[in-house]
Amino acid sequence: MVKIQAEANVPTEYGKFKIIAFSEKEQDWMPHLALIAENTDLSSVVNVRFHSECITGEVFHSKKCECGQQLSSAMQYTQKHGGVIVYLRQEGRNIGIINKLKAYALQEKGLDTVEANLELGLPADDRNFSVAVDILEILGIKEINLITNNPDKISFVENSKIKL
Repeated sequence: MVKIQAEANVPTEYGKFKIIAFSEKEQDWMPHLALIAENTDLSSVVNVRFHSECITGEVFHSKKCECGQQLSSAMQYTQKHGGVIVYLRQEGRNIGIINKLKAYALQEKGLDTVEANLELGLPADDRNFSVAVDILEILGIKEINLITNNPDKISFVENSKIKL
């Protein structure tokens, strides 16, 4: 069961966000987060991005992915147009940072992301977006404009009570 653990207003270089931490268990040191832009009306159609954690792209600005730029763009967009970013602790398509670094090493030998994950005996993509839908429901959001080109994210919303 997902529940709110803490929340605070946080000023960023893009504007102020209310950041809410959601945990799936009592002792959760890596909670999922919802970043709600200050001009957001949660009772109308809400712009939403599901964003999976990417330490290498967001913190270290790796050129292997566009995750850092995608998060920055989403923060700018939601500040301008209103919206929510659901930040999911699903590093490396949910294989974790250690396995992600192992996959990077295989990519240096010519494998792509999917091939590297499979070579390690891991799923190509192990993310589950049902917790993101749970978070939107807890926030009382009924209808969204999902900012994505990922059919898996769309499918999770289509199979929920939230309207696209």
